[in-house]
Amino acid sequence: MDNKEIDTCKLLYNTERVRLHIPEYGRNVQKMVDYLKTIEDREKRNEQARAIIKVMEILNPSVHLLEDYEHKLWDHLFVISGFDLDVDAPYPMPAPESLNQRPEVVPIKKKPIKAVHYGRNIESMIDLIAEKEDGETKTAMIRALAIYMRQQYLIWNKDMVADETIFQDIERLSDNRIKVPEGLQLGRVDSGQYSRPGMGQSKSKNQNMRQKNNQKNFRKK
Repeated sequence: MDNKEIDTCKLLYNTERVRLHIPEYGRNVQKMVDYLKTIEDREKRNEQARAIIKVMEILNPSVHLLEDYEHKLWDHLFVISGFDLDVDAPYPMPAPESLNQRPEVVPIKKKPIKAVHYGRNIESMIDLIAEKEDGETKTAMIRALAIYMRQQYLIWNKDMVADETIFQDIERLSDNRIKVPEGLQLGRVDSGQYSRPGMGQSKSKNQNMRQKNNQKNFRKK
Protein backbone atom coordinates (compact mmCIF):
# COMPACT_ATOMS: atom_id res chain seq x y z
CA MET A 1 0.00 0.00 0.00
CA ASP A 2 1.53 3.29 -1.07
CA ASN A 3 1.38 6.60 0.78
CA LYS A 4 -1.57 7.88 -1.31
CA GLU A 5 -3.73 4.96 -0.26
CA ILE A 6 -2.77 5.52 3.37
CA ASP A 7 -3.84 9.18 3.14
CA THR A 8 -7.27 8.21 1.81
CA CYS A 9 -7.81 5.92 4.81
CA LYS A 10 -7.26 8.69 7.34
CA LEU A 11 -10.02 8.85 9.96
CA LEU A 12 -11.94 12.08 10.40
CA TYR A 13 -12.70 12.76 14.04
CA ASN A 14 -15.69 14.80 15.19
CA THR A 15 -13.34 17.24 16.87
CA GLU A 16 -12.01 18.13 13.42
CA ARG A 17 -15.47 18.68 11.94
CA VAL A 18 -17.74 21.70 12.00
CA ARG A 19 -19.44 22.13 15.36
CA LEU A 20 -23.08 21.02 15.47
CA HIS A 21 -25.63 23.60 16.55
CA ILE A 22 -27.79 20.94 18.27
CA PRO A 23 -25.75 17.73 18.73
CA GLU A 24 -28.80 15.75 19.90
CA TYR A 25 -30.07 15.46 16.33
CA GLY A 26 -26.76 14.24 14.93
CA ARG A 27 -24.62 15.22 11.96
CA ASN A 28 -26.93 13.72 9.35
CA VAL A 29 -29.72 16.12 10.23
CA GLN A 30 -27.19 18.96 10.09
CA LYS A 31 -26.25 17.85 6.57
CA MET A 32 -29.92 17.71 5.58
CA VAL A 33 -30.44 21.28 6.75
CA ASP A 34 -27.29 22.46 5.00
CA TYR A 35 -28.53 20.89 1.76
CA LEU A 36 -32.00 22.37 2.36
CA LYS A 37 -30.56 25.87 2.21
CA THR A 38 -29.16 25.17 -1.25
CA ILE A 39 -32.53 24.24 -2.81
CA GLU A 40 -33.60 27.11 -5.06
CA ASP A 41 -37.18 26.01 -5.72
CA ARG A 42 -39.20 27.42 -2.82
CA GLU A 43 -42.00 24.86 -2.99
CA LYS A 44 -39.52 21.98 -2.93
CA ARG A 45 -37.59 23.67 -0.14
CA ASN A 46 -40.77 23.90 1.96
CA GLU A 47 -41.55 20.27 1.25
CA GLN A 48 -38.07 19.13 2.31
CA ALA A 49 -38.25 21.29 5.43
CA ARG A 50 -41.43 19.50 6.53
CA ALA A 51 -39.74 16.15 5.83
CA ILE A 52 -36.79 17.12 8.04
CA ILE A 53 -39.23 18.08 10.80
CA LYS A 54 -40.65 14.55 10.66
CA VAL A 55 -37.15 13.08 10.93
CA MET A 56 -36.37 15.31 13.91
CA GLU A 57 -39.60 14.22 15.56
CA ILE A 58 -38.59 10.57 15.21
CA LEU A 59 -35.09 11.21 16.57
CA ASN A 60 -36.41 13.22 19.51
CA PRO A 61 -39.59 11.45 20.70
CA SER A 62 -39.42 13.11 24.11
CA VAL A 63 -40.46 16.36 22.44
CA HIS A 64 -44.03 15.04 22.51
CA LEU A 65 -44.05 15.72 26.24
CA LEU A 66 -44.17 19.44 25.46
CA GLU A 67 -47.51 21.12 24.90
CA ASP A 68 -46.47 22.88 21.67
CA TYR A 69 -43.89 20.35 20.49
CA GLU A 70 -44.28 21.18 16.78
CA HIS A 71 -43.33 24.79 17.49
CA LYS A 72 -40.27 23.56 19.36
CA LEU A 73 -39.21 21.39 16.41
CA TRP A 74 -39.40 24.32 14.00
CA ASP A 75 -37.37 26.41 16.42
CA HIS A 76 -34.75 23.67 16.46
CA LEU A 77 -34.73 23.59 12.66
CA PHE A 78 -33.99 27.32 12.51
CA VAL A 79 -31.26 26.94 15.13
CA ILE A 80 -29.61 24.11 13.17
CA SER A 81 -29.68 26.29 10.05
CA GLY A 82 -27.87 29.03 11.91
CA PHE A 83 -30.98 31.25 11.61
CA ASP A 84 -30.39 31.34 7.87
CA LEU A 85 -33.38 29.53 6.39
CA ASP A 86 -36.05 30.97 4.10
CA VAL A 87 -39.10 28.69 4.31
CA ASP A 88 -42.82 29.13 4.83
CA ALA A 89 -42.90 27.84 8.38
CA PRO A 90 -46.09 27.80 10.48
CA TYR A 91 -44.17 29.65 13.20
CA PRO A 92 -41.92 32.71 13.04
CA MET A 93 -38.16 32.29 13.24
CA PRO A 94 -36.90 32.83 16.80
CA ALA A 95 -34.45 35.61 17.47
CA PRO A 96 -30.81 34.51 17.69
CA GLU A 97 -30.53 36.39 20.96
CA SER A 98 -33.00 33.95 22.54
CA LEU A 99 -30.26 31.30 22.70
CA ASN A 100 -28.17 33.45 25.01
CA GLN A 101 -30.94 34.40 27.41
CA ARG A 102 -30.17 33.46 30.97
CA PRO A 103 -32.91 31.56 32.82
CA GLU A 104 -34.83 33.33 35.53
CA VAL A 105 -33.27 33.03 38.95
CA VAL A 106 -35.15 30.60 41.17
CA PRO A 107 -35.65 32.18 44.60
CA ILE A 108 -34.03 30.12 47.32
CA LYS A 109 -34.95 30.44 50.96
CA LYS A 110 -31.81 31.40 52.84
CA LYS A 111 -33.50 31.07 56.21
CA PRO A 112 -31.47 28.58 58.26
CA ILE A 113 -33.14 25.27 59.13
CA LYS A 114 -33.95 25.04 62.80
CA ALA A 115 -33.77 21.24 62.96
CA VAL A 116 -31.64 19.64 60.24
CA HIS A 117 -32.79 16.09 60.98
CA TYR A 118 -36.38 17.13 60.22
CA GLY A 119 -35.64 19.23 57.14
CA ARG A 120 -37.14 22.37 55.64
CA ASN A 121 -40.31 20.63 54.45
CA ILE A 122 -41.30 19.90 58.03
CA GLU A 123 -40.93 23.58 58.88
CA SER A 124 -43.10 24.50 55.90
CA MET A 125 -45.77 22.08 57.10
CA ILE A 126 -45.59 23.56 60.58
CA ASP A 127 -46.05 27.08 59.19
CA LEU A 128 -49.09 25.87 57.24
CA ILE A 129 -50.67 24.20 60.27
CA ALA A 130 -49.99 27.23 62.47
CA GLU A 131 -52.25 29.32 60.23
CA LYS A 132 -55.21 26.95 60.67
CA GLU A 133 -57.97 27.63 63.17
CA ASP A 134 -58.22 25.38 66.21
CA GLY A 135 -60.51 22.42 65.74
CA GLU A 136 -60.68 18.77 64.77
CA THR A 137 -59.04 19.38 61.39
CA LYS A 138 -56.05 21.14 62.94
CA THR A 139 -55.72 18.44 65.60
CA ALA A 140 -55.71 15.73 62.92
CA MET A 141 -53.04 17.65 60.97
CA ILE A 142 -50.90 18.01 64.10
CA ARG A 143 -51.17 14.28 64.79
CA ALA A 144 -50.27 13.36 61.21
CA LEU A 145 -47.31 15.73 61.33
CA ALA A 146 -46.13 14.32 64.66
CA ILE A 147 -46.27 10.74 63.33
CA TYR A 148 -44.21 11.75 60.30
CA MET A 149 -41.68 13.61 62.46
CA ARG A 150 -41.35 10.55 64.68
CA GLN A 151 -40.59 8.44 61.61
CA GLN A 152 -37.89 10.89 60.52
CA TYR A 153 -36.46 10.92 64.03
CA LEU A 154 -36.26 7.12 64.20
CA ILE A 155 -34.56 6.89 60.81
CA TRP A 156 -31.52 8.78 62.12
CA ASN A 157 -31.68 7.71 65.77
CA LYS A 158 -31.65 4.14 67.07
CA ASP A 159 -33.31 4.96 70.40
CA MET A 160 -37.04 5.29 70.84
CA VAL A 161 -38.46 8.77 71.17
CA ALA A 162 -41.25 9.83 73.49
CA ASP A 163 -44.35 11.48 72.09
CA GLU A 164 -43.74 14.45 74.40
CA THR A 165 -40.38 15.05 72.72
CA ILE A 166 -42.02 15.27 69.30
CA PHE A 167 -44.74 17.55 70.66
CA GLN A 168 -42.12 19.85 72.20
CA ASP A 169 -40.27 19.98 68.87
CA ILE A 170 -43.47 21.00 67.08
CA GLU A 171 -44.15 23.80 69.53
CA ARG A 172 -40.52 24.93 69.47
CA LEU A 173 -40.24 24.91 65.65
CA SER A 174 -43.52 26.82 65.38
CA ASP A 175 -42.28 29.46 67.84
CA ASN A 176 -45.17 28.41 70.10
CA ARG A 177 -47.75 29.24 67.44
CA ILE A 178 -48.93 25.64 67.69
CA LYS A 179 -50.13 24.21 70.98
CA VAL A 180 -50.41 20.44 70.91
CA PRO A 181 -53.80 19.44 72.42
CA GLU A 182 -53.64 17.64 75.72
CA GLY A 183 -54.17 13.89 75.61
CA LEU A 184 -53.00 13.54 72.00
CA GLN A 185 -51.48 10.11 71.41
CA LEU A 186 -49.53 8.77 68.43
CA GLY A 187 -49.73 5.06 69.14
CA ARG A 188 -46.94 2.54 69.54
CA VAL A 189 -44.28 2.03 66.91
CA ASP A 190 -41.44 -0.42 66.34
CA SER A 191 -38.19 1.50 65.82
CA GLY A 192 -36.71 -1.48 63.99
CA GLN A 193 -38.87 -0.89 60.93
CA TYR A 194 -37.08 2.37 60.13
CA SER A 195 -33.53 2.54 58.82
CA ARG A 196 -31.28 5.10 57.19
CA PRO A 197 -31.20 5.37 53.40
CA GLY A 198 -28.95 2.64 52.01
CA MET A 199 -28.90 0.64 55.24
CA GLY A 200 -31.28 -1.94 53.80
CA GLN A 201 -28.93 -2.64 50.92
CA SER A 202 -25.93 -3.08 53.19
CA LYS A 203 -27.89 -5.46 55.42
CA SER A 204 -28.95 -7.58 52.47
CA LYS A 205 -25.33 -7.72 51.24
CA ASN A 206 -24.14 -8.85 54.66
CA GLN A 207 -26.83 -11.54 54.75
CA ASN A 208 -25.81 -12.78 51.33
CA MET A 209 -22.18 -12.93 52.40
CA ARG A 210 -23.08 -14.92 55.51
CA GLN A 211 -25.13 -17.36 53.45
CA LYS A 212 -22.24 -17.89 51.02
CA ASN A 213 -19.79 -18.47 53.87
CA ASN A 214 -22.16 -20.97 55.49
CA GLN A 215 -22.48 -22.84 52.20
CA LYS A 216 -18.69 -23.00 51.83
CA ASN A 217 -18.24 -24.28 55.37
CA PHE A 218 -20.95 -26.90 54.82
CA ARG A 219 -19.23 -28.15 51.65
CA LYS A 220 -15.89 -28.44 53.45
CA LYS A 221 -17.48 -30.65 56.07
